[in-house]
Amino acid sequence: MAKKKASKAQIKSKSSGFLKKVVVSLLFGIIVIGGGTAYYSYTKIYKPNVELSGKNQAYLYIKTGSKFEDVLANLVDNNIIKNASSFQWVAERKGYKNKIKPGKYRINKNMSNNELVNLLRSGAQEPVKLVFNEARTKQDFLEVVNKQIEADKDELKNLINDDDFLKEYGLNSKNVLTLFIPNTYEFYWNTSAKQFIERMAKENDKFWTKNRIQKAQKLSLTKAQVSILASIVQQESRVADEQPVIAGVYLNRLKKGMRLQADPTVIFAIGDFTIKRVLNVHLEYDSPYNTYKYAGLPPGPICLPYSTAIDAVLNRKAHNYIYFCAKEDFSGRHNFAANIAEHDKNAAKFRRALNARKIFK
Repeated sequence: MAKKKASKAQIKSKSSGFLKKVVVSLLFGIIVIGGGTAYYSYTKIYKPNVELSGKNQAYLYIKTGSKFEDVLANLVDNNIIKNASSFQWVAERKGYKNKIKPGKYRINKNMSNNELVNLLRSGAQEPVKLVFNEARTKQDFLEVVNKQIEADKDELKNLINDDDFLKEYGLNSKNVLTLFIPNTYEFYWNTSAKQFIERMAKENDKFWTKNRIQKAQKLSLTKAQVSILASIVQQESRVADEQPVIAGVYLNRLKKGMRLQADPTVIFAIGDFTIKRVLNVHLEYDSPYNTYKYAGLPPGPICLPYSTAIDAVLNRKAHNYIYFCAKEDFSGRHNFAANIAEHDKNAAKFRRALNARKIFK
């Protein structure tokens, strides 16, 4: 029998069914591909990408002037991120590449690229607890500060030696260290050298209350002079209750027009802080810091005095002592005297104790 020809309706129905299958297949393919792409994008954005090699957190330091390539290299070199390309992909789409903000950032383990980029882009950096104690020299001070904040050491060195710049603060390159009072201060890591000095000037103003200024004026001393004397007192004794007494001795000498004759100033002048016994040959060293040769206070501090030493000068103990000498028991305390005869006896006892211990220099 001859086959019947398909009707136009049947042909149309078959064609329509085929097209539906094609469309459904295409839609399914698009959904699958789109879903795969979406999942791939999702993992790039939200999947943890910070591993930190077993640590729970780490700090990322981004220097001033850094470019995105520098940040990426920093993250990779310090093993902070697992996948650099996914981080870069997210950073580009969130516009971070042109919004680099310097600073110190705390990075937590298992952060996603999205969290990491948001943190770095926000500039929400971790504050630094900057600590400095009794640095003996400018170089010591510069080293301590440079280890804790970004401030360029050479720039800071230039500023604290620039008399024209320091006039703004009523200081000079000799007494500039009196601006910095040892303590713990909170800074942002990317603080510049000038910003550091400006902040320290504000902290200095806070310390020098009206009451402290009035006490300095009663002693006929400037704030810088009080700090210079305090640095000497601090190097003479670490015993808190003796510092006001020693301050009184030096103020008595200044009032009488006597030279301070402070051994720590001689050691500072020579620059050899290993000296344990000041000898006659040391006293001949020519320096404005040698208070055996030059009258009055030295031109600058011989260390950064603590606030306690500054207050010891401001609250000096009134007495008639003119001399003092370390006790022969090496307790760190001193014998005080109002006349040279009594002082010579105290000094002789201490010399004998030094000799017994074979401390000759």
